[in-house]
Amino acid sequence: MPNSYFSFKQFSVYHHRCAMKVGIDGVLLGAWAPVKNTANILDIGTGCGLIALMLAQRTNATITAIDIEPNAIIQANENIVNSPWKERILAEEISLQEFARRESVTFDLIVSNPPYFVNSLKTPDENRTTARHADSLTHKELMVNAKKLLASKGKVCLILPVNEGLQCVELGKTIDLHCHRMIYVHPKPNAEAKRLLLEFGLAPVDVKVSRLEIETAQRHQYSEEFTALAKDYYLKL
Repeated sequence: MPNSYFSFKQFSVYHHRCAMKVGIDGVLLGAWAPVKNTANILDIGTGCGLIALMLAQRTNATITAIDIEPNAIIQANENIVNSPWKERILAEEISLQEFARRESVTFDLIVSNPPYFVNSLKTPDENRTTARHADSLTHKELMVNAKKLLASKGKVCLILPVNEGLQCVELGKTIDLHCHRMIYVHPKPNAEAKRLLLEFGLAPVDVKVSRLEIETAQRHQYSEEFTALAKDYYLKL
């Protein structure tokens, strides 16, 4: 994968202030999520604030970033304060469930790179366990509360492993949160897809299914499509 140092115009040191290494999942979601006509964005499980900062670079929107992990919010706020977009991003330590109960505002775009290990073994590292397991925020709770907070023409965008992503698509059907776009993300042309980029909305539509390849057949040579998507966020790509 590309070097995990991001350009973000003048601000290029996020990686140093993240408890865990910046992964490709967050970069894909932050670069891909549709931002046209978005004035109000919610980032669920913000971590060190990567996706919120990417969306701030791409828009003039007001962005709310939430996480239940105190250290994550400390790091996110440090990154936000040192960014050119600190006036437009608010990071808060709060669960999605509590946030949805409290807030009456709706969002034009809701994004999440959510926990995705369900009923798997925990790691000794509590922060990493919180980030990787869906115990504190099940995918059903994520979808139900995201729908509650979504504006009538808003979008919910997620990135998940393929099986968990397909489960969320089926779950969405049961609560009238419909999948609009589905992108299978392949590490290489002949490799199985490892992730799904998903876009949901309130209106039922025909799902647009496509694929994205990160590398070409040659190792460490990145595809034109991935390069076009992510080039604004890497110092070297």
